[in-house]
Amino acid sequence: MSRVLRVAAAQLGPIARAEPRAQVVDRLLVLLRDAAAAGAHLVVYPELALTSFFPRWYMDDTAELDWFYETEMPGPETKRLFDEARQLGVGLHLGYAELTPDGHRYNTSILVERDGSVVATYRKVHLPGHEEYEPWRPFQHLERRYFEPGDRFATHRAFGGVVGLATCNDRRWPETYRVLGMQGAEVVLIGYNTPIHYPPDPSHDSLVGFHSHLVMQAGAYQNGMFVVGVAHGGNEEGVVSLADSCIIAPSGRVIALTAHTDDEIAVADLNLDLCANYKETLFDFERYRRPDAYGAITDRKGAIPPP
Repeated sequence: MSRVLRVAAAQLGPIARAEPRAQVVDRLLVLLRDAAAAGAHLVVYPELALTSFFPRWYMDDTAELDWFYETEMPGPETKRLFDEARQLGVGLHLGYAELTPDGHRYNTSILVERDGSVVATYRKVHLPGHEEYEPWRPFQHLERRYFEPGDRFATHRAFGGVVGLATCNDRRWPETYRVLGMQGAEVVLIGYNTPIHYPPDPSHDSLVGFHSHLVMQAGAYQNGMFVVGVAHGGNEEGVVSLADSCIIAPSGRVIALTAHTDDEIAVADLNLDLCANYKETLFDFERYRRPDAYGAITDRKGAIPPP
């Protein structure tokens, strides 16, 4: 009997900077109920799903910055989302800004099983952007100021398969998928916030959607896994971000795609047994990988051309 996991990619449209948490959670609940009505076993929300994408603003007031972070998960404002998911028998993946008791700040996601048990939390490894205010930019991207990087990718047995987590910029790096693939990942969940305009090189702007799908489709195919990419998109506080949430099969094909830039779900059935069609043939790692030839990947950080 095949292992089929029905997943809902729960895309979010714009969230205003002043939008209260309770109002955002109301929106998440609508998507959760829609997903449950569609028979989903797992609902995947995007990166930093509880607030506006705050790294676009420079803040030096700690109290102002702290408002965007969660000090517990679930907390007073998010508990009802977790409670309803458990009552509906639906698991969830939620991205949020985490402030730890000892003062560390991470771009975090949490994975929760259908019975409400916490499977794992993940802290974003590849932080994009910059650390200081750059006045030439039309908006900032201060993730490297507001977060510390995580230090590992891990997989987890959940939802009848092997699940890995990643976040936004992680999806651009092939190492993300390979490290998860080396741990048997059958499904990788990725929330993202991706502005359409890239100030360091605007020639990228027309290619943002193509690049987003390209890297996730390649990662899925080259590692024999499903990839669920979920956007927090639309025109938010004057900054237009990518939508195009998608679910990708191990073949690399997109099997579900959102149609708009607002709150929306895209649903697909993931037959996890299909991963073996790739993991045990073209991408049989044990048979074909040559780690002895890949030393440069871990021996150095930057590229070094020949003399």
